[in-house]
Amino acid sequence: MKIDKKHLLNYSILIPYLILSVLGLIVVYSTTSPTSIQAGGNGFGMVLNQGIFWVISLFIIALLYRIRLGFLKKGGILTIVIFAEIILLLLSRFITGTINGAHGWLKLGAFSIQPAEYLKIILVWYLAFRFTKRQEEIKVYDYQALTHNHWFPKAFNDWRTMVAILIGIVAIMPDLGNATILFLTVVIMIAVSGIGYRWFSTMLGAIVSVSGLVLTSIWIIGVERVAKIPVFGYVAKRFSAFFNPFKDLSGSGHQLANSYYAMSNGGWFGLGLGNSIEKRGYLPEAHTDFVFSIVIEEFGFFGASLILALLFFLILRIILVGIRAKNPFNSMMALGIGGMILMQTFINIGGISGLIPSTGVTFPFLSQGGNSLLVLSVAIALVLNIDANERRDALYEQMEAEAQDQSEEA
Repeated sequence: MKIDKKHLLNYSILIPYLILSVLGLIVVYSTTSPTSIQAGGNGFGMVLNQGIFWVISLFIIALLYRIRLGFLKKGGILTIVIFAEIILLLLSRFITGTINGAHGWLKLGAFSIQPAEYLKIILVWYLAFRFTKRQEEIKVYDYQALTHNHWFPKAFNDWRTMVAILIGIVAIMPDLGNATILFLTVVIMIAVSGIGYRWFSTMLGAIVSVSGLVLTSIWIIGVERVAKIPVFGYVAKRFSAFFNPFKDLSGSGHQLANSYYAMSNGGWFGLGLGNSIEKRGYLPEAHTDFVFSIVIEEFGFFGASLILALLFFLILRIILVGIRAKNPFNSMMALGIGGMILMQTFINIGGISGLIPSTGVTFPFLSQGGNSLLVLSVAIALVLNIDANERRDALYEQMEAEAQDQSEEA
């Protein structure tokens, strides 16, 4: 008996995705239409662009859900994808101009491609592929199975070398926001690879300690001196705003200070959809990096909390798929995707609230950005496919066990 995958669709993941995507279209229109109209443009321009990417995303979800997962486990396909990604990253770094002080976008007519966004899902795929092949070694040697030395030229086949190259290109754009997400995603993938839990605690403690040391060093040395470092000079403005956004309200602290104003204006129940004050030219990047500040201003703390709760519910359902999966590759893919979305959410919320320096990271689903929406949709499609395959395999096993029991009774 053949079980059709369409009967195994996980609606606890699909429905939150659809709700968040529609909310994203509403928020994009709300945050972009006033400034577009004031500039004499089309108030629906940005939301139409976002809507096109969403329609494309729905077709991709339908396609990826039907495709057999075996294609993800083919090293040749993965090699081609990574090679193409490196080329796109290098082109976006050295060929194109800067936007807000950083490279990273390739213009294709009315649309633009941001290769660093696609690297998130590619990195999860790559590490799940590599770590799956070392499961027997991990059972015996634990963490050492992932870190044993390689000699030249095998060093270029080492996952650590490849990860360093990929994240390094993103960092020198400089796109420290996406580089941070990628780095934390790698940490999550290492943690779920099958190694002992104590290693994750060690890595987490090291990250917190190093982050605190870096921030303290910048505070002691002074942001002005850090700004003289080549390539990363523009990042100093973000650190300056982090330490005291109200010191330079017309410069480095302008965004974060107005983000505070927006959240304060929202109160418990908000000013109402479309009634934000800060999005009307006061808060730059109100439709991308700081979109959740506008969400709080218009929907209030209560409404924004419901949206955040829905997003966390989606992330938890994705992680649950990874926990329940019996296949190591499927498990690592789902857990990596859930962790990636969680890290992006944490870094965005931390940036707009001043808990961490602002990094220019978009908020999942709500921020304007077709590339981000497309990558998130691909991630959701893969998780839906993984969940359906795991549930179908479990049903086949159950049917075989029942058939065997009946034959024994006969």
